[in-house]
Amino acid sequence: MSSVTESTRPRDPAGAPDEAPSGRSRQGVRALLVRLHFYAGVFVAPFLFVAALTGLPYTFTPQIDQLLYGDQLRVEQTGERVLPLSEQIAAARAAHPEGTLDSVVTPPGPEDTTRVVLSLPELGEKQRTVFVDPYTAEVKGELTTWFGSTPATTWLDDLHRNLHLGEFGRMYSEVAASWLWVIAAGGLVLWIGRSRGQRAKSARGVLLPDRSARGVRRTRGFHAATGVWLALGLFFLSATGLTWSHYAGERFGQVLDAARGHAPELDTRLPDAPAPMPMPEDGGGEHAGHAGHDMAAMTPKADPADFDTALEAARKAGLGGIVTLTPPADTASGWVVAQSDNVWPVHYDSVTVDAAKGEVTSRVRWADYPVLAKLTKLGVQGHMGVLFGIVNQIVLALVAIGLILVTFWGYRMWWQRRPTREDRSGRLGKAPARGTWRQLPLPVLIIGVPAVVALGWTLPLLGVTLAAFLVADILVGLVRRARTA
Repeated sequence: MSSVTESTRPRDPAGAPDEAPSGRSRQGVRALLVRLHFYAGVFVAPFLFVAALTGLPYTFTPQIDQLLYGDQLRVEQTGERVLPLSEQIAAARAAHPEGTLDSVVTPPGPEDTTRVVLSLPELGEKQRTVFVDPYTAEVKGELTTWFGSTPATTWLDDLHRNLHLGEFGRMYSEVAASWLWVIAAGGLVLWIGRSRGQRAKSARGVLLPDRSARGVRRTRGFHAATGVWLALGLFFLSATGLTWSHYAGERFGQVLDAARGHAPELDTRLPDAPAPMPMPEDGGGEHAGHAGHDMAAMTPKADPADFDTALEAARKAGLGGIVTLTPPADTASGWVVAQSDNVWPVHYDSVTVDAAKGEVTSRVRWADYPVLAKLTKLGVQGHMGVLFGIVNQIVLALVAIGLILVTFWGYRMWWQRRPTREDRSGRLGKAPARGTWRQLPLPVLIIGVPAVVALGWTLPLLGVTLAAFLVADILVGLVRRARTA
């Protein structure tokens, strides 16, 4: 995808177009794409480079976890029969009596440990996970986890999402995801639609670089042809990354609300449970502490034996594979047993179990998810590299490496296009002509401006950065005119 496309317009003595010629035509659209692709490539490419560089090691977190935490995660299979969960939980609680029992995750395979998850106030949103041998109830170790992720995976995830800078850092990844599809689409249009030479008319000319070319043309060939191969993966990463970003993700949530595309919620209340006590609208005022104390008193203490009852009921209901068992939040709620098989074909059924009766009281099936909810869930798993196992990881790694190379070649073209003659001194190649918007056909201009405004609202950081580019471009134009005058 070419970051810099040579122009046929008249050039100034410095070697770069000054102002775009007047006259509206379809060539104005191409000229505008050239300028937009150039500036996006120069200023946004560092964000893409960092996102690819930090995402590359994240794709191999399953292997990294096994390398670092294999003693906790893996066991030797000593038979076909595993011990009841109650015995495994008792062993975990004997070794780690601190905190409260949050949930239990069954082993993913015959050589994996059972995970007993504990909640501790000092850990905040993180948990302490105790790993137990399902055959001997031996405690293999414990780790501080974040929604099931090991410390190494959590660290790499934070690095990729926010560079360990918190909410402020998340803006970098959202800027990258917001512009990635724009840069990829613009590059595709410019490369496939170029009109010079017969080579452009063949599929080989689009998919493969011209190895006989030299200089900037050779670099552009590798840059653009690689971009074509990466395009589908880049669009996928951009779309899925935006779904859980901060600002664009909020807009996406509003779309799901309007389209009723959220995943159905599991009804966790037991059928014969009493109605919940209404809370005061002001939060309880001076009695808020007493209300909180009463609610805490209503929260039952999880009986390890009930884990076996809930698991047995869920297995009878057809929930196979990995399941997460969560105790009731209060006396009016049931046990939640949810499948968490992320590898295709995925299994995400969940049930509510009345442990006193050993019965399933409600259920949500993966087949009941709306299409948008399914696509969102599968997209996230694919983005994380777990949907298709090692194949998913390899594809993501290749896309990340390809994006790093495309970014490098883009900057190399910028450097190669710098003026080198005595009367055209310069350290870098100059930008394409200004004023290309004046070449746009009126229908394109009339439709395009509202479309760009709507796009800026949908993707706020794309809109803000694009507005910044426009303001900077206007200021540069004013300065140049003042110098000329």
